Amino acid sequence: MRNCRTFGLPFCSKQSRWSISFLLGLGLAIGSAMASWAESPETAPPELKTSMAQIEAAANQKDLKQVMEFYSPDFKNSDGLNYTSLEQSLDRFWKRFNNVQYKTELQSWENTKEGLMAQTLTTVTGTSEQKGRTIQLQSTIQSRQYFRDQKLVRQEILTEKTEVTSGTPPLKVTIVLPETLKVGQEFEFDAIVQEPLGNDLLAGTAIDEPVDGKRYLTPGAVELELLSAGGLFKRAKAPDQAGHRWLSAILVRSDGMTMVTQRIKVEP
Repeated sequence: MRNCRTFGLPFCSKQSRWSISFLLGLGLAIGSAMASWAESPETAPPELKTSMAQIEAAANQKDLKQVMEFYSPDFKNSDGLNYTSLEQSLDRFWKRFNNVQYKTELQSWENTKEGLMAQTLTTVTGTSEQKGRTIQLQSTIQSRQYFRDQKLVRQEILTEKTEVTSGTPPLKVTIVLPETLKVGQEFEFDAIVQEPLGNDLLAGTAIDEPVDGKRYLTPGAVELELLSAGGLFKRAKAPDQAGHRWLSAILVRSDGMTMVTQRIKVEP
């Protein structure tokens, strides 16, 4: 095993858990007279669309105080974040990445017993300069937000894929991985480099870990191994307990790296 410092990439000496699903709670409680089934985005109240646009604008400006005004002090999300840890995670993320841009699409909305539910698909992009290298991030997250009294009280993450790259051009990697698994199911996890490597050395590793809000603030260290083929090819088995997991592939060569993290749902 070799640490990625061997390849002159000190920024990857810690696992970059750039999962950013905690950024995406957008919506506004409209009232209790709505239908109790999912509605198309075209029928969403103007107030909801306006609120989403305002939160998106505040996030694009990295206005932490303004964004947090839309969250209830009792906010919880499915990854274990609360109001305080969300605020800390946002502050850390925005200090790490500049030029962050958010684009959110309302997919459906519904009036539920918990309040107004808005299902959204959000794309987040950003860049970071670290020791003379430009790191690029792109993440796509689908989630449900629940609002009460015009405050976001709960968020449920449905799907998530995040890619962090450096290098010009960065390694192009294709991930072969199911989005849903059954408890104990065997599966293939492949991360395939889509270009000839020539004489370049390639190192990498695969990481499987449970989704945990604490990981946003305390990423773990990783070590890389030299690879004899153009990617990672792993056969694994889903855990014996249902829940969400992050599966990551990290691939590094002399002039850059690519890390792809995908959320997997393990069902009973």
